[in-house]
Amino acid sequence: METFLFCLVAQLNLVFGVAGLIWPDKLKPLFGLLMFPWPASYRAIRLNGIVAIGAYLLVLGKLAVGH
Repeated sequence: METFLFCLVAQLNLVFGVAGLIWPDKLKPLFGLLMFPWPASYRAIRLNGIVAIGAYLLVLGKLAVGH
């Protein structure tokens, strides 16, 4: 069950990362809420998308090495 939740979080990370790269204008209101004191910019949303995809690849590597 622990591995399932870990994989689910990794998949959600990938989905939001790719969505941030493809549709930053649709995610801007969500990031405006999450990054409350700072204004959400397209650059920040794209950077978050790239970092989220990188984190997904790290998790995938951990799962591949761990099993």
